[in-house]
Parts: sequence; C-alpha cells; structure tokens
Amino acid sequence: MRQLSLLCWALALLTAGPALGQTAPPVTAPLDVAAVDAVVARALKAFDVPGIAVAVVKDGQVVLAKGYGVSSLKTKAPVDANTLFGIASNTKAFTTAALGLLVDEGQLRWDDKVTKYIPEFKMYDPYATAEFTVRDLLTHRSGLGQHVGDLMFFPDSSDFTVQDVIHSLRYFKPASSFRSRFDYDNSLYLVAGEVVARITGQPWTSFVEARLLQPLGMRRSAADFARLPDPTNVSDAHSPVDGRVQVVPRYRSALLGAAGGLYSSVADLSQWVRMLLGGPGPAPAAEAGHVARAVDAANVDAAQPGPFALHDPLRRLRPGLVSARRAGLPGSVAHGRHHRHGEQGHAAARAAPRHRRAHQPTKPGRLHGGDQPN
Repeated sequence: MRQLSLLCWALALLTAGPALGQTAPPVTAPLDVAAVDAVVARALKAFDVPGIAVAVVKDGQVVLAKGYGVSSLKTKAPVDANTLFGIASNTKAFTTAALGLLVDEGQLRWDDKVTKYIPEFKMYDPYATAEFTVRDLLTHRSGLGQHVGDLMFFPDSSDFTVQDVIHSLRYFKPASSFRSRFDYDNSLYLVAGEVVARITGQPWTSFVEARLLQPLGMRRSAADFARLPDPTNVSDAHSPVDGRVQVVPRYRSALLGAAGGLYSSVADLSQWVRMLLGGPGPAPAAEAGHVARAVDAANVDAAQPGPFALHDPLRRLRPGLVSARRAGLPGSVAHGRHHRHGEQGHAAARAAPRHRRAHQPTKPGRLHGGDQPN
C-alpha cells in the first residue's frame, strides 16, 4: 500500500504538491493494481479529466503501465499505455541529456561560453552576455524574470523562429542580478537546443530522436507532434467551455521544441525512467549506457540550487528523498515522481488531458518592452 500512496501523491499533484524533501520508508510490498485502479478512478472524477495514463518503475523494472478513461471526448478512444501526450517541460530533461552526450564526447563543456557556439547571442546586460555559459542556459538563474519571453510562443499563433527568440533576448531587462536568483524560463532552453544544432549540424529534433529516443526504445515518441511516426493514438487537448469539458485545439507550435515539444507515452517514458534509475537499458545496450552516463554528468550541482536546476537530477538524488516534476501544455499535463532508497529507487509517470489555461493576446511593444539593448 505504500507504493500506492506514492502514486496517489503523484496524481494529487495535478493541483498541489507536497514537500520535495519528504522521506518515506522503503517500498517492499508488491503493487496492488486494484488499489491503484481505485485511486485513478477517484482522480478522474475529482479532477474532471477524460483520461489518465500511469506507469510505475521499481528497481529498474516496469511494474505498471496502464491507461484509464478516454483520450478524446469526441472519439471515446480509450487511453492505454501507448497513448501519446505532450510532455511539455519534461522535454527539458531530454535537452539537458542531449547536451550531456556532447559533453561526454568532448564536443562541449558545461562552462563554455554560449557565444562560442552562437556568436550573435546577446543579453541586455553586457556582462551577462560575456559570461553566459551553457550551464547557465539550463539552471534558470539568468536574471530574467519568470517566464519572460513566453509570449513569443504562447499562444501558438505567432510566427517567431528560434533566431527571433535569440535576437529578442537582448531587449529584456533583467529582474535580478546574474546568477543570483532562480526564475523559471523557457526561452533559454530554446537557445540550448540551438547549441545542440550548431555543434552537431542537425536540428535538435533529429539529434534527440536519433541519440536518445531510439536507443532507449522509445519508438512511438517524437520531438514534435508533426514528427510522430504514428499519430493515431494521441490524446486530444481538453478544457472547460461554457462549464463543460470539451475537446479544444491542440497546441501545435514547433518553436517550443527543446523547451517543451516532445510527445511520448507512459510505456516509452518508463524506458527513460529505467535509464535514469540506473537499471539495464534496452538494446543497443552500449548506447543506452552512454546516455545514462551523460545524464549523470549533466546533473551536477548548480550554483543556484532549485528544483529544476539542470533538470531532474534523479540519478544523484540522496537516499530517502523525493523528486517530482510537473509540466503542462494547453489541454494536457504530464508528471513524473521519483523516490530513492538505498541504491535502488522507484518512480511514477502520469499523463492526462487537463483544463486549458487562457493566455492574453500579445500587445504591441510587449515582447521588447520598448527598450534598446546596451
């Protein structure tokens, strides 16, 4: 039942989360699937979502991968373990891993200056521009305010490119001094994806699929909705409209990419979790082990500690601690939770349609604030 309680916490994080440092006794009892089914049934009703997919990995083995409810209120297609969801900002862990591979191969160092790979990169503060490292792209300590720049790709009706995002960074005045405060951002992960592209000569999407998804056996997953090999089993986005949950248009912007564009299923994500827990990787084993080493290398301590610093340090989590990550796109949410005890650990992954959050339309001058760069 203690493993059930772990899963119950994960589902409850749709609206609220417990302290991440909470400890818990080791889980030794086998998973009570009927009890999990009951928890999910209550969650579907309590949170008014059409469907949920859940996977649980314990000691390197997938002990549950299952879908509940429907993936679309229009088609009534059932959710199963292979139903695809947009995993939103959980994508950032894959971007970090991609850079970690390049570090492991000697093509990149974490403390290389961003301008070494993107000469036109420029922040509002000249000092930040000169000192900004690859590590800084990943640790949410740039000095920018929380979510600054998001209006370049939220809502998804803009025609901005990654180059536009890079150029626009120079116009945003900092909200704090460089490396002094944690403020979550998406824009700099797009820059991180561009670093991957500049070094490898291929788009971030192609690199992540070839070097992470395919070696880990995540065959139904893709780095963008338009790249899915089989889009027939994909959850629709849902939101309350006139007081009733309905299917709403899917967020389709390809720009989100390295910050939140990946689509996956709990069946596929369980392979990612197995690798993070240090368990055996799928064939080819040598490449899976290489990925695991790269992710471990990426999860170094950041100068500014925070729950997302260098994204999801599961393999370095101290025994007895809990790590959780929740992310969402308009109409869906994805959540991962990990608890480590001793040298082993277990994790739960969950994805579900969710209520769509309204976004304000872009106003003239809002993106640049009317300021000129230094």
